[in-house]
Amino acid sequence: MSATQDPVALNAWYAVATLADLYRVEETKLLGHPITIGPGRQVTSDARALPVREKFGCLWTTLGTPGREIFDIAEAGEPDRRFVPCGWVTLRASGLRVVENFLDMAHFPFVHTDILGSEPHTEVPGYKSEIRREVDEVWATNCTFFQPQMTSTRPEGEFARLTYRVPDPFVVMLYRVCPSAPEREDAIALFIHPIEAGLCRAQPVMYLLDQEATRTQLLRFEQVIFLQDRIIVENQRPLLLPLEPRAETPTRADSSSIAYRRWLKEKGLTFGTTAEPAAMAAE
Repeated sequence: MSATQDPVALNAWYAVATLADLYRVEETKLLGHPITIGPGRQVTSDARALPVREKFGCLWTTLGTPGREIFDIAEAGEPDRRFVPCGWVTLRASGLRVVENFLDMAHFPFVHTDILGSEPHTEVPGYKSEIRREVDEVWATNCTFFQPQMTSTRPEGEFARLTYRVPDPFVVMLYRVCPSAPEREDAIALFIHPIEAGLCRAQPVMYLLDQEATRTQLLRFEQVIFLQDRIIVENQRPLLLPLEPRAETPTRADSSSIAYRRWLKEKGLTFGTTAEPAAMAAE
């Protein structure tokens, strides 16, 4: 697929590497444009040095001129949390499809059976989705869902209380009330590096209050979930995300997806969607 000229996509920040892993030169792409990530935490494209930021344990860059700095995650500054980057997973899918899958609670019992969901608890209770204009983000609040295994060390099932946040088109977050500290929430972010319109890689990054699970247990739990999702996302058709309301039929459970697609369309984003002419021709 060709390099995008979509200004909305170009003028955004993207996590492209984990800071701890920057020990060699890496050649890759961002939005279809070739980039080089150097061990000195530099990123170049066509011999041009790109702006970089170090945040949330990752190296961020942009091909354009962002109108604002990278969003904040308040939990990242709390010293009693465990910071757990889970590693990058490549997916042959639009990064926007990956975000939408993350927002979807309805697939829990069928894709993450006996982990994040189980039959007969298949109904998604009503929740609130909104575009928060003052911060230009999508939020889904008052979400609840029965989860048979709340964490890697809590095998007993209970209703999880969840909040979803989309601070950027290629970033999605989950806040989950912590079972061991119900007045606080665990924070899990998914950073997506869109390589091409239909190819991306993604990394879950967690800020957890759990002090009992080993790092291996935490990584295994998250990676099992993500690899189960990859099978579903890579088999969705069309490969890219449609933004037209009649392209796919939503249900009541898809409230967050509807808000997300409306938000993307309002922004005028075409990269990773069926609306981008080059992407449509290549699909």
